[in-house]
Amino acid sequence: MRASELKRAKRDLRRSVLAARDALGEAERVARSTAIHRRFLALPEVRDAGLVMAFWSFGSEVATPPLLEALHARGVRVCLPRIEDGDLVAVAYEPGDPLRETSFGAREPAAGTILAPEMLDRVVTPGVAFDRFGHRIGYGGGFYDRFLRRTRRGMPRIAIAFDLQVLPQELPVGSFDVGVDVIVTESETIRSALGGNRPPTSQT
Repeated sequence: MRASELKRAKRDLRRSVLAARDALGEAERVARSTAIHRRFLALPEVRDAGLVMAFWSFGSEVATPPLLEALHARGVRVCLPRIEDGDLVAVAYEPGDPLRETSFGAREPAAGTILAPEMLDRVVTPGVAFDRFGHRIGYGGGFYDRFLRRTRRGMPRIAIAFDLQVLPQELPVGSFDVGVDVIVTESETIRSALGGNRPPTSQT
């Protein structure tokens, strides 16, 4: 697929999935988010994590503030992404630390210690659309694709998403796109097979 065709295919999928996600009512979004939190916190990859990079949700994303609180209450060190000079950096965060709003509506730490990507044990990865092989379409900036390449080899990348964001067909992706290892939705946990080399598995 040519670069222009790939960009167009991603844009069309992004528009379609965002429209479906935005159509969820607030009460339903909260209920689904709560189910995702329970499933995420039960993951073995999360139970033994010492330092987790998560993100502050915005718009119709799975709500993350309760998840950040729960991780902190467990004694897990948490950091959030911040955009600096066109790239993501991981910034240490505790509930109550000051946040500032970005140009696209998300929140990021206003201050705090920047941590090296190699220090992270897990990264909670946002996205618009996923497939069952672990491929991911984000918001189009490539921030996470660049950041995840700087983390330790083999470090688990865990996506949280609503069921409607996991598509049955394989997503159009390019060589630069970085996928995820686990996708947690309100109804299942998908352990992906990046690159399609083996069948993905699902736990309901």
